[in-house]
Amino acid sequence: VARELQNELKQTVVVENKPGAAVQTAANLVKQAPPDGYTLLLTSNSSHSVNPHVFKTLSYDPIADFTPIGGIASLPFIVAVNAALPVSNLHQLVSWSQAHKGQMFYAYSGTVFRVPGETLNRSMSLGATGVPFKSSPDGMTEVVAGRVQFQVVDLASSLPHLQSKRLRALAVTSGKRSALAPELPTVAEELGLKDFDMAAWTGLFGPANLPKDVVEKLSGALQRILARPDVRQRMLAANIEPMPLDPPPFSRMVKEQLDLWGAKVREAGIERE
Repeated sequence: VARELQNELKQTVVVENKPGAAVQTAANLVKQAPPDGYTLLLTSNSSHSVNPHVFKTLSYDPIADFTPIGGIASLPFIVAVNAALPVSNLHQLVSWSQAHKGQMFYAYSGTVFRVPGETLNRSMSLGATGVPFKSSPDGMTEVVAGRVQFQVVDLASSLPHLQSKRLRALAVTSGKRSALAPELPTVAEELGLKDFDMAAWTGLFGPANLPKDVVEKLSGALQRILARPDVRQRMLAANIEPMPLDPPPFSRMVKEQLDLWGAKVREAGIERE
C-alpha cells in the first residue's frame, strides 16, 4: 500500500515501524502529530477494537483521537483442530468436548485470538482450558502435536499446516464467509451464535481534525489502489482479503467493531490488565 500510495500521490511515502505497548507507541505518535496528512497510522483492530477493553488505562481514544481515512483489508481467522481429532465440523467438536470433559485445551497468542477462542468455549460449554503462547506458530506446534485440541488462528500463518494435512479448518470467525476459503462456514451460521464476527482488519487513520480535503485526497488514492486487479491479486495471494471502505462506512465499522469486541471481551470474562 505504501509503495502504491507513493505512485498515486507522486511523493515519498516512508514506512516507519513502531512496535511496542500493544500498538500504543505507534498510535500515540500519530495522535500527537499535526493534522496535516503527513503522518498516518496503518493499524488493525488490535488498537481500535481490542485495546480499549483489555487495558485499565489507555493512552489514546480510538474514536476521538483519530480521523478514519479508509479500510484496507480483512485477515480471516479460522478455528483449526489437530487433524487426528475425529471431528470435521464445529458440532462434532462440541460433541467431542462433551464426551471428554476436562480433556480439551485451546491455544492462543494475544487477546485478539483469545477472545474468539474463549467466546466459543463459553458459548458452547466446551469446558476447554486456554493455554497462552508467545506466538501463533508456537501454539500451532502444540495443536499439530496433539497436546492442544484447537486454536483460533489467522489463515495465512496456518496455511502450511493445512496444506500438509496436519491441521483441519472447521470454520471462519468472521461475520461472513471469506473469499479466501469460501468452503468454510462461519461460526455464526454453523452454531447459530449471534454477533460472532471477530477477525482482523486493517485500515488507515490520521490524527484527529484532519481537514476534509486532505481526507478526500488520501482516501481517493487509497481506494483507487485497492480497486486495481493487480493489487487485489497480490493481496489475495498473500491470504489478505481486500476491504476497500470510504471514510463514512469505515468510520461506522470501526465504531461497530469497538462495541462488538467490548461485548465479547466481557462475555469471555477477560479482565483488564
